[in-house]
Amino acid sequence: MKPKTFVFIGPSGSGKGTQAHLLMDTLKKDDPQGKILYVQSGQELRDFMKGDSYLAKLTDKTLSSGGLMPSFMPIYIWGNFLVKNYTGTEHLVFDGTPRRLSEAEAMDSMFSFLSLEKPVIIYLAVPLEESVKRLLLRKRYDDTEEDIRKRLSWYETDVKPALDHFRNRTDVTVLDIDGNRSVEEIHADIIGKLGLK
Repeated sequence: MKPKTFVFIGPSGSGKGTQAHLLMDTLKKDDPQGKILYVQSGQELRDFMKGDSYLAKLTDKTLSSGGLMPSFMPIYIWGNFLVKNYTGTEHLVFDGTPRRLSEAEAMDSMFSFLSLEKPVIIYLAVPLEESVKRLLLRKRYDDTEEDIRKRLSWYETDVKPALDHFRNRTDVTVLDIDGNRSVEEIHADIIGKLGLK
């Protein structure tokens, strides 16, 4: 199987991580010899925050107060991950990026530079109140209802334009997935639309 690229986009609490892992399990069955790079920007950023550098501490302070990172940071995080790990032969699965138009444009330049063939954007659509409910159940340190609603409002103003950017491209496929169903139904829908088994 030729290496494929998948990008999960959706509001916080839409199940991107869960569906990314299920897709990777399917890829492993379909392509047992293939390797997969899972680019989980949120986790990479949290790992980065544990460092002692000035930027690590500033990142921690910004996110702990419910702030939004400048776009160069997530681009650096996933760009640095690819520089260190990508060999040109792996399937790529992105989870948690891009979160705004400038990041989508940077990702486009990466698609082109790496000659990635027809990347697939998997958009998990979930109603606002459902996202809030799921995030409150998750109980992360930064998940007060006020912070959750602030993050979800950024989704409308920042992430939607990134998604629209991909919709306007002919060299990228966008799959619209109803994320307000069971995990199994969503996974089956994604696999069916991708033509995987």
